[in-house]
Parts: sequence; C-alpha cells; structure tokens
Amino acid sequence: MASSEQYRREIMKDLAKGDVESLDDSKNDSATEYQNFDDFAQRTTTDQRRQLFSRSLHPDRIPTSQLEPELQQAIAQIKPNERDDVARAFFKHLKGRGLDDRHLEQQLGLSTHHPSRMSADDVSKLASFVYHNHPDIFHDVLAEQPGIIKFLSNPVVAGIIGITAAKWLSGRK
Repeated sequence: MASSEQYRREIMKDLAKGDVESLDDSKNDSATEYQNFDDFAQRTTTDQRRQLFSRSLHPDRIPTSQLEPELQQAIAQIKPNERDDVARAFFKHLKGRGLDDRHLEQQLGLSTHHPSRMSADDVSKLASFVYHNHPDIFHDVLAEQPGIIKFLSNPVVAGIIGITAAKWLSGRK
C-alpha cells in the first residue's frame, strides 16, 4: 500500500501529464501533457484553474475539518512571499464583500491584519474561514496562487482534485 505522500505524488504526476486513462479510453494529447504541477500551473489560465478548483474544492465535497489540517501544512510549506500574496488576495476579495481586514483579524484571532507580517498559522486560519464561508473566493485565490495545491498530501483531497482534473482535462480534447 502506498503512503499518503506517494499517493499524492502519483495524483499530481498524473495531473501534470493530463493522464485520464482511468476515466476513459481516450489517448492523451501531447499538447495537454505537463511536465509537472508547476508546468500545469504555468500553462493553464487562471479561469481554467478556477473552474477546476470550483469543481473539486468545496465544503460539500471535502469537509472543512478534513481540509483545514491540509491547508495548515501546505501554507507552512510555501515561500513566505507566496504566503503574503495568498493572504493579500484573500483580504482583497473579502474587502469586496464588505469584510474589513481589522474585523477579520479580531474575529479569527489573527496576530495581525498585515499580510507581510502574518504567520503561516494566521494565513491558514484565514484560508479555512474563506473555504468554509466564501468558497468562490477560495477558488479565485487558489486559481491566482496555485502553489498551495502541490503541497496538499491527504489522499482523499488529492484524489478528488486528481479525478476532477482528469475529467476536466479529458473534456478539453
């Protein structure tokens, strides 16, 4: 039996290659094969990623209680400047909904409302709040900042993303 990390890597590798063999008999188009997840993130548009994430990452499909520890681990692994960008994007989108960053700081128990000073734990709390309460904003930010996805290791989460990605990729042919 493969470990969670091995399974996650297999899912991400299949996603990067556009491998949809397990879902249908269509052959892979070399134009949709990706070298790795970073290649996938660079060669797909923000709208394509948003569509993919909105299909796979939703509280109805993956409970907040299951995704929360994954987000904590993933956010802790991304570079500090990327973490700042993620926090800044969440605050920007939430501000558009009338949610003030200072109010969110108090409500969520964040150490600060300044993205550049936020810890990985602060960004995780913010991401969990957005995932549970504003999944469309969560999808938008992940589409803009897809680096978090490659650090998700839970087999269920990776599996749902992988299956949805495979269906999405097969629909593009």
